[in-house]
Amino acid sequence: MKYRNTVEFQVDGRYALFSDPITRVGGEKSSLLLPSYEALKGILQSVYWKPTIVWIIDKVRVMNPIQTETKGIRPINYNGGNELAYYTYLKDVGYQVRAHFIWNENRPELKGDRNENKHHHIAKRMIDRGGRRDVYLGTRECQGYVTPCEFGTGRGYYDDQEGEISYGFMYHGITYADEAILPEDQGKMTVRFWNPTMKQGVIEFIRPEECKHKRHIKKMAIKPFGEGNFTGLNEFSGEAEYDLGE
Repeated sequence: MKYRNTVEFQVDGRYALFSDPITRVGGEKSSLLLPSYEALKGILQSVYWKPTIVWIIDKVRVMNPIQTETKGIRPINYNGGNELAYYTYLKDVGYQVRAHFIWNENRPELKGDRNENKHHHIAKRMIDRGGRRDVYLGTRECQGYVTPCEFGTGRGYYDDQEGEISYGFMYHGITYADEAILPEDQGKMTVRFWNPTMKQGVIEFIRPEECKHKRHIKKMAIKPFGEGNFTGLNEFSGEAEYDLGE
């Protein structure tokens, strides 16, 4: 299904490191073979983000062959100095992404900023310009480059793939309290997992609230935007004027 506020883009990079947060606390890191939902959402938030909206990643198309490269890295220790570690990266990556946004119902103080046309036009314009902030493919040393595209166009490496490829039990993302939808996730930080499959290079994501495998990590309060704790409230409340021109 393609929503009326859908955005589509391609992100490319020489390297990517989509590591599971459970195993990336320290030491040697190894990338997942696929970009996680959370990683793609983070890329889109670097392109355009407002607390009024929540980005939903619909699907991703793997354009290049999945290949890895291991490098010797000298990460800095928390106690000073450094040590030798081996990081396994994805190499020469390219992904087409389709996504749309919904309103963040946990932000009633920003209800005045719920202008779908405004956010959709700004998001598309930011994609045309490569994003508002630097784009990273999982980690800071892996620079990504965003360009507009039409999802499904162009030749992909896995276009002729037969059947489906399962990637097992994989990290999906984190639900923070201010984006929680289900009652049992309200006021908590929740880690989600799922079982992705790829068909002809395309992975269709389930939505965060549809993940059956999850774990509540800790309680988390929502900090509201308002007087005294955020000086730019007028920008998000819709009181400021916006230039929606091309």
